Amino acid sequence: MSLASKVQFQFMKDLGAPALMALGKAGKKKRPHKPNPDFGPPLKCATRLKQIMTRHYFLARYARGARPVAWVTSGAPAELLRAFDFYTIYPENHGALCGAQKMGTKLCQAAEEHGYHPDLCSYARIDLGHHFTGLTPAGRLPRPDLLFASNNICQTVLYWYKALAHYWNIPLLLFDTPYNFRDITDSDISYMAAQLQEMIPTLERVSQKKFVMERFQQIVQLAHDTSALWGRVLATMKQRPAPMTIFDAFVHLAPVVSLRGLKVSHDYYQLMLSELEDRIGQGIGAVTNEKKRLMWDNIAIWYKVRDYAELFASHGMNFVAATYTNAWAETIHYLDQAQPFESMARAYGLVILNNNLNHRLNLMEQMIKDYSVDGLVIHSARSCKPYSVGQYDMKRLLMERLGVPSVVIEADITDSRHYSEEQAQVRLEAFFEALET
Repeated sequence: MSLASKVQFQFMKDLGAPALMALGKAGKKKRPHKPNPDFGPPLKCATRLKQIMTRHYFLARYARGARPVAWVTSGAPAELLRAFDFYTIYPENHGALCGAQKMGTKLCQAAEEHGYHPDLCSYARIDLGHHFTGLTPAGRLPRPDLLFASNNICQTVLYWYKALAHYWNIPLLLFDTPYNFRDITDSDISYMAAQLQEMIPTLERVSQKKFVMERFQQIVQLAHDTSALWGRVLATMKQRPAPMTIFDAFVHLAPVVSLRGLKVSHDYYQLMLSELEDRIGQGIGAVTNEKKRLMWDNIAIWYKVRDYAELFASHGMNFVAATYTNAWAETIHYLDQAQPFESMARAYGLVILNNNLNHRLNLMEQMIKDYSVDGLVIHSARSCKPYSVGQYDMKRLLMERLGVPSVVIEADITDSRHYSEEQAQVRLEAFFEALET
């Protein structure tokens, strides 16, 4: 780490970022808001979210040389990196941003031009396309000093990060999580906890910082509390009318993914929860005429989030639950600062995509009951094969058990070339008819 880079980073943190926030506020006042009668008032905390994430990506431009930088998969236990003061970038979050900004297809094509197959996860292709072109809606991403991946979400991340490690000639740490065919075992926990402990010398060498157990334990506790708050945020949608939608949650998920283990993330969800509880007290719904309550399965179709939010709201339908957003709260109760390595192994080893399909089926059934769900929308995502496997069987079984109308939308998380508006429209019209009759 160089002194000049540290001084520049601190200057941007203390003066540059606040100036950028002030400029953004001034620009926002000039744009009139056009309310949609199908929605209640927008969440006020969204302004704070934009500030946090804009600041995060802005400071990332100046992090290299001032802080150790790591690129991290969404399922990896970033709490360990926080103990060494790593500045973390999440390529999947960046991929979602590119998808929402309609840049996904262009970056995917750039990766394909370098030999990567179109069937590869579009998050991976976006990230590799960014490597080849430097294009990003975030301005500029810092080159990492280290890559940190976990295969608890899929195996693709390992090969994706291996490619990046090859291009940049930097260390890659893998947190290998045995798949839970039935129940997690003590030997599984020991195997995973030992891996985390064995990473410490590499993290010390790259960061030039010594590991301090007390600080690590504090970070684990903060991550636990932050994710627990996120769970309470999601639970507000059990109320009728729900004070927010899953389309809101897709966006407001960013801090618990990218900034978990940092105070700014914890403080943000306290702010958000307070606002949602206030809306519940006043009877303010996210959808003004909430007649039907829906659940979403799989990752969002990022380039269609706004379109789908408006379409379903126009039918008086509100998404109040999703397996994807729930994943960041489901296993967090396992985190325990008294046993940080073992508890992290359990929390990260039991995430939904590392668990058997029977677990997922039972989870979806319970969520349908808890959130009073009337209908299920399943996104069969071309990119995310581990998330999409078995969906048609689960659709059939849930309809048999609960009689909940369901529809499958075949698309991709960020690559719009794999989405058919006509096919989706036909299926959704039949779904709307089944719910409204």
